[in-house]
Amino acid sequence: MASLQGPRAPLEFGGPLGAAALLLLLPATMFHLLLVARSGPARLLGPPPYLPGLEVLWSPRALLLLLTWLGLQAAFYLLPARKVAEGQELKDKSRLCYPINGFQALVLTALLVGLGVSVGLPLGALPEMLLPLAFAATITTFIFSFLLYMKAQVAPASALAPGGNSGNLIYDFFLGRELNPRICSFDFKYFCELRPGLIGWVFINLALLVQEAEQRGSPSLAMWLVNAFQLLYVGDALWHEEAILTTMDITHDGFGFMLAFGDLAWVPFTYSLQAQFLLYHPQPMGLPMAAVICLINGLETIPTATGRQLLVSGWWGMVRHPNYLGDLIMALAWSLPCGVSHLLPYFYVLYFTALLVHREARDERQCLQKYGRAWHEYCRRVPYRILPYIY
Repeated sequence: MASLQGPRAPLEFGGPLGAAALLLLLPATMFHLLLVARSGPARLLGPPPYLPGLEVLWSPRALLLLLTWLGLQAAFYLLPARKVAEGQELKDKSRLCYPINGFQALVLTALLVGLGVSVGLPLGALPEMLLPLAFAATITTFIFSFLLYMKAQVAPASALAPGGNSGNLIYDFFLGRELNPRICSFDFKYFCELRPGLIGWVFINLALLVQEAEQRGSPSLAMWLVNAFQLLYVGDALWHEEAILTTMDITHDGFGFMLAFGDLAWVPFTYSLQAQFLLYHPQPMGLPMAAVICLINGLETIPTATGRQLLVSGWWGMVRHPNYLGDLIMALAWSLPCGVSHLLPYFYVLYFTALLVHREARDERQCLQKYGRAWHEYCRRVPYRILPYIY
């Protein structure tokens, strides 16, 4: 049994103390961003305009809407898929099967929302519910993470993730103990990874665009750009859903609070920050600037490699993680429609830079274990990690 479990991974995020801090810091940061985005000064580093009370945060209606949304996406997950893909080989030499129907879920959701709007669904009212929806999502993820932790107590050793099996309750609760928690064929981590949060993000953006149109007669060019860029990103991710089966989130990380909160709360309510900002702080934009920003967003098409060989040509011969460089260029393009008068819309760029630097360090450790001496030679030939000649 011990051989299936394998050695425990080194502690990350500052160990139990860091995990405990992040359990508080991540929700606090999300609520801070939601509050300052709608304030006049919109200061990223300043205090929020006010601290909402429980009567503002708690809404049974918001909780019902959230649970209905999760139930709807779960129902779409269970529909027949255009393809069923096998995941990576597990410790016990088995492979799990995953339905590839995320894009189908996006299209069906769009049809349902379009039908609802045609019969009077007030989509433009959704932005006023962001605070109680975020609060409901936070409470839900804490409860969900606790249930995941308890489920992992009876999971076999071969089903545990290497990172979330430290023996410390707080750390394991945060990182997640079980690698692929499932009930029958329903894989909770895979479901949450791209479905409720990413699709929810798109429709929060759309609701913000609709409310801007209701307030000002038509959406601004900047709002159109942000919606288009981020819809393209989400649509591409769901169309190529099978690609996540080789990512560290699926193959290495357990499913605990870190991923659950990130998928279900952090993504929809902080990744929509640019659209939130533009609703309350409209920015003028001409067609020439819009064209330049579109060009920058198009630069994100740096190829990625999922094969077993180490590439030393093209982008992969300049930096070891060119896909991360592409992500940062894309993040900048999402923020530029918000102008340069406020730092707040660029929070995503700052956050994503920190996230990718941390993830790159984790990738380096994994690649060293996987490729051994070949990885040392690759690092010698390609010395830069993400940004050529700088990092």
